[in-house]
Amino acid sequence: MAVTKESLGAWLQQHKEDIVDAQRRIIDPHHHLWRTSGLPTYLLADLWEDTESGHNIEKTVFMECGAEYRNEGPQHLRAVGETEFVRDAAMASQGHGKAEIAGIIAHADLDQDEAQLREALQAHEQAGAGLFRGIRHGGAHDPGKNLGWLNATPHPDLFARPGFRRGVRLLGDLGYTYDSWHYHFQNAAFTDLAKASDGTIMVLDHFGTPCGTGDYAGKMAEVLADWRGEVTRMAQCPNVVVKIGGLAMPVNGFDWQNQDRPPSSGQVAEAHRDYYLHTIDAFGPDRCMFESNFPVDKLSLGYDVYWNAMKIIAADFSADEQHELFYGTAERVYRL
Repeated sequence: MAVTKESLGAWLQQHKEDIVDAQRRIIDPHHHLWRTSGLPTYLLADLWEDTESGHNIEKTVFMECGAEYRNEGPQHLRAVGETEFVRDAAMASQGHGKAEIAGIIAHADLDQDEAQLREALQAHEQAGAGLFRGIRHGGAHDPGKNLGWLNATPHPDLFARPGFRRGVRLLGDLGYTYDSWHYHFQNAAFTDLAKASDGTIMVLDHFGTPCGTGDYAGKMAEVLADWRGEVTRMAQCPNVVVKIGGLAMPVNGFDWQNQDRPPSSGQVAEAHRDYYLHTIDAFGPDRCMFESNFPVDKLSLGYDVYWNAMKIIAADFSADEQHELFYGTAERVYRL
């Protein structure tokens, strides 16, 4: 049965919690907006319904998701329609005392002709009204197509393609960031890309998506061990920062979306703690930022529950370290 806003809302309402550390300032550096997708509509009002659930969300960063592309005009400029769509939402978010959309990560094909890429970046800059911060051209590719999730690219070797690497380096030359979403078995290739693009700030989304479905169903301990080694190696690249979140997607294999009731923050913290603590230990708090990945992770947990879980996980860090994880890293990396 298709997920609807009503059915998902009713499921999530079964579990509500008191807010932990309600005054803590938070930047949520990873959320989407769309009118049409495989999930319910998620617009500014829906974002605010989540960000107003009790935590002190001051700013957010929109992450590209293929929404509202132009239907005509040059192919390499069609993704600018998404930037225009989000710019309007960002302008509408200002001055209400609620979370403001303070940055936009757009999409462009980094493997295209350099002149076209430069034109696309300039168009995003012009459309973004000062909010355009970088590009995500994801490398997620499931060669067996059995994870039951998405491909971001038809190219299994995207990170190694010479044109793509030129595009990533161009982002750094122009002062933009590069975000990637890919699967855990692509982390080594991402690290190699980072070494070849050391002038570009590269943001790893969702821990590199440790998988627990398809070929990896029932192999969570094995995946975690392999993932740990790659994260440790990746942390040696000073130009890489990590968004620590996005572990509640169905592809991660925790299967909360199929349970009768959504999980509590304690359950989330217990299940995910090892991923967070290992990454923070490897990279340091000043290279890690908590992210909601909403509304995708909303399939598995509530927004209030997610941030409560992060506060549980971060409880033993110093005040300065917690500020970096919840606010400072995102503010610095995305120039907010």
